[in-house]
Amino acid sequence: MTRLTSFFHFCAGADGSILKRTPTDQNKYAGIGATVFFTGVFAAVAGGYALHTVFDSMVLSIVFGALWGLMIFNLDRYIVMSIKKKDRIWKELSMALPRLVLAVLIAFVIAKPLELKLFESEIASELVLKEQVVYKEQEDVLKTRFTTDLDRLKTELAALYTEIDQQRIKRDELNLIAIQEADGTGGSGLRNLGPIYLAKKRDADNAQEELAALTATLNPSIDTKQEQISTMETNMASALSAMEKTKLNGFAARLDALGKLASKSSTIYWASIFITLLFIAIETAPLFVKLISERSPYDYRLDQHETLAAQVHNAYVTKLVSATEAEMRFIKEADRYQSMQTVGAEKELLKKVIESEIDLLKDKVITWQEYKAMGRKFS
Repeated sequence: MTRLTSFFHFCAGADGSILKRTPTDQNKYAGIGATVFFTGVFAAVAGGYALHTVFDSMVLSIVFGALWGLMIFNLDRYIVMSIKKKDRIWKELSMALPRLVLAVLIAFVIAKPLELKLFESEIASELVLKEQVVYKEQEDVLKTRFTTDLDRLKTELAALYTEIDQQRIKRDELNLIAIQEADGTGGSGLRNLGPIYLAKKRDADNAQEELAALTATLNPSIDTKQEQISTMETNMASALSAMEKTKLNGFAARLDALGKLASKSSTIYWASIFITLLFIAIETAPLFVKLISERSPYDYRLDQHETLAAQVHNAYVTKLVSATEAEMRFIKEADRYQSMQTVGAEKELLKKVIESEIDLLKDKVITWQEYKAMGRKFS
């Protein structure tokens, strides 16, 4: 076997020593291993691109992409390696089901960043539109800080102008009445500059004086409010120009843009689905190959190896248990024999002590109290 073939066998989680004795299975596991390897490569590219959209750092993208690819490669290798042919299809399916679910999840994780790269130009256009909407919302929020006071000042200023305009309208009306009285087109209907005209002219002059006085009174307030409005509008313009506009080019923003594009365009929607299905097919292909294929010589030899290992282990455990039980019985019997010997020795010693005490008391007269004390001693 070449080094590349051996490497692909490692990727498939196959035992090289067994494959050397089953040459008919070498190509099969080389193909499975190649699929697992290239899935890890795709995962590395997808992970690196996803991180690059977040940190915009080539070094971090390469390092993270490599780690991500190795992790996905290791998971795929374990998933494929853990499926064993046992000629019991339902048991194999029950064992493979959670691994298939995990493989599908991995396929989704790999597919999404690559979809973002494939539709990068369309996503960029969508992000521009989204940025404009977000900027407009931010501007509206900022403007609300000033609009309340601006509207109040503009309303007060408009009220002042209205008051002056009403006085001007009154003056103009009185002037018109005096002129009509003078030329005979109104009032008494007589064309003259008599006392009626003079009275109306006086009313018009009074209205003019009131207008001048009102204008002189309100002009300072008008100037103040105009200055306040101008200052506030300047501050609002400065705040708007100083507002930081963050570009929406992160991973989440791109995913959201891709979702909106898919909802707008059926072409992108179906393209996204087929790309995801493609990666699901690639990710689950090694599992299905092992499930649908018949038991091969490699499977039989692997089963023999595992069965032999289990039997050796069981024999060793049985031997260890027997030895442990024998040792425990020996310790128990030894303790029992030692206890019996100790009790016998104590009895013999006590017997000799009593006999010696009796011999000493044969010729000795003792009182009742001494006898009772000796009884307590021997008891």
